[in-house]
Amino acid sequence: MAKWIKNGWVMALFAFILVMGACASKETVKPGTGNNEPDVTTGDYPSGDLSPLKKRAKVVIAEDGAASGAGFYIAKEKGYFEDYNIEVSFADFANSDDMLPALAAGEVDIAGGVSTASFFNAIAQGIDVKIIADKGHNVPGKSYFTFVIGNHMVDQIKDYPDFKGKKIAVSSRNSIDGYIYDEMLKHAGLTEKDVEFVLLSDFGSMLGAIENGTIDAALNIEPLIAQGVANGFHVRFKDATDYAPESQIAMVLGSPKFMLEERDISLRFMAAYLKGVRDYNDAFIKGIGKDEIVDIMTKHTALKDPALWDQVHVTGLDPDGKMFVEDIQKQYDAYKANGAIQGDVDLDKAIDTSMTEKAVEIIGEYER
Repeated sequence: MAKWIKNGWVMALFAFILVMGACASKETVKPGTGNNEPDVTTGDYPSGDLSPLKKRAKVVIAEDGAASGAGFYIAKEKGYFEDYNIEVSFADFANSDDMLPALAAGEVDIAGGVSTASFFNAIAQGIDVKIIADKGHNVPGKSYFTFVIGNHMVDQIKDYPDFKGKKIAVSSRNSIDGYIYDEMLKHAGLTEKDVEFVLLSDFGSMLGAIENGTIDAALNIEPLIAQGVANGFHVRFKDATDYAPESQIAMVLGSPKFMLEERDISLRFMAAYLKGVRDYNDAFIKGIGKDEIVDIMTKHTALKDPALWDQVHVTGLDPDGKMFVEDIQKQYDAYKANGAIQGDVDLDKAIDTSMTEKAVEIIGEYER
């Protein structure tokens, strides 16, 4: 009997080892949630790729209701963040420059930044933020940020050289606005002395100014462009991609802590964000699920009329998060040459697309 008990104990121990070995083997296939190594992919989870975080994470996004935040809004409403056990909230700021100190301090995790000299100055002065993904560019032939001309100018301004002697309104100088304006003048074969530059900081005020003839043309933005056309204030003039085909207008920014110390969270966040951007592209480029996406956009942005979404030229958002990195460098060089940037910025350090690229590896490239 003792021999039987002994043999039985050995058999039980052997069985236990086999079971534990199988469990250990299974765990190497299933994703973990460690901070150091991103999870491997599996189809066993709600997301279809990565496991939900074991501990619920809260991510704060600095966003102002701009249409370029579509990826955030759609991912939230369609549950892509929730699939990873991420709760997102939105923090309002007056402008993108005000977001930077909060972002660098880790008070917000993600923000949207517009290319300006002051943005690069903040980085040069030690504000540490990471430029991680696309958040706005013009789509060829359908630019959302482009020039319009007053109805009183349609017979006088037929081509770019016709801007000579005309009054052109731009919202700011050492910014993406001024950069596109300068690129247009070069394309037209004109200099600043050939036109009358009018600084109008409010895009909305350009509508009245162009209607009453105070200005002849303006660099304006959607949905004001579509609204101005609908109300007979102005007409679209050609397209900004004629002379600035790869301008990076806005960028997704990440706090250093979020990107470097909370990699398990940031990877999942980026995967969810890109899924939202892809639904946006499906809707406005392929016409798939457009009504649902328009409902989400009217909920989160200032453009509340669903019918107007058929008239606007929507913001370009790359479904793989890719940016025009060379153009970011070109813009920086232009501001620097104008004397608008004090100090230097190491763009190789400031631009970090590694987490976005890792997310694309996991969810796959978008079928364009």
